Amino acid sequence: MTALLLDGAATANQIRAEIAPAVAAFTARVGRPPGLGIVLVGDDPASDIYVRGKVKAAGEVGLRADLERLPAATSLSQLLDVVDRLNRSDAHDGILVQSPLPAALGDEAERRVFDAIHPDKDVDGFHPVNVGRLVQNRATVVAGTPSGIIELLERSRIPIAGVRAVVIGRSDIVGKPMALLLLHHHATVTICHSRTENLPAVASEADILVAAIGRPAFVTRKFIKPGATVIDVGMNRLDDRGAVERIFLPGSKGRDTFARRGSVVVGDVHPEVVDVAGALTPVPGGVGPLTIAMLLKNTLRAAEERHK
Repeated sequence: MTALLLDGAATANQIRAEIAPAVAAFTARVGRPPGLGIVLVGDDPASDIYVRGKVKAAGEVGLRADLERLPAATSLSQLLDVVDRLNRSDAHDGILVQSPLPAALGDEAERRVFDAIHPDKDVDGFHPVNVGRLVQNRATVVAGTPSGIIELLERSRIPIAGVRAVVIGRSDIVGKPMALLLLHHHATVTICHSRTENLPAVASEADILVAAIGRPAFVTRKFIKPGATVIDVGMNRLDDRGAVERIFLPGSKGRDTFARRGSVVVGDVHPEVVDVAGALTPVPGGVGPLTIAMLLKNTLRAAEERHK
């Protein structure tokens, strides 16, 4: 058996196509497009790529996206001043501060920044108020990756209600909101983490398995119930030949990519899982595009809520 590959890029394109006319209608009604303020601190190359992709995607559906670049030497108080200005801006309905922040800002910087964003403009869904609303199943916006996964499952006609779901990872950004969303869609949910005993056995009970731990190829075939749907949230860049050769078979696409580029991106799920799972998200091209699509959708939702 070879798993059905769930095309996150195609689903993201569907979502964007649905957003565009709604954005146009909002613009005609309010006299301006929904606005998103994006803040990038420092010069991390990966963050720069992500942010440019978000700005481009926003423009393609008619959203206004303003990018503020701040130097790596920016202090936390200066960053919070920028967030405060965007909170007070009538032109911006959503605010996104790109993670990770420079380490020099301190261990609590991200939490303080997320807490400073007004809940009504929190398009990432990380503010404690919005997390509380999610717990009560009355959130307007939810973190992009988990909500995008739900969209992918529903549009792929994969049942959620009544099934056993396992989430590996308990982060505030993916693991916890993912578990809550699955629960709200009537799955029976187990959250696993680094201290879960006999993790492969627990995972292998899942009809839907979500891997979000940031460990390349950690989830092997022994974690998988035959025919299960496996959602791979991981995006791990490998540039070590030995690691690549341990994960990818000779002649595989992964080894091919490494030979050409000197690096390859692998998820948290081992490539061998394709022979056991019923459906699987590829890396890249699976969950990643959905995260940006849901950011756009959340910005539109925030704008509509502000202008009801």
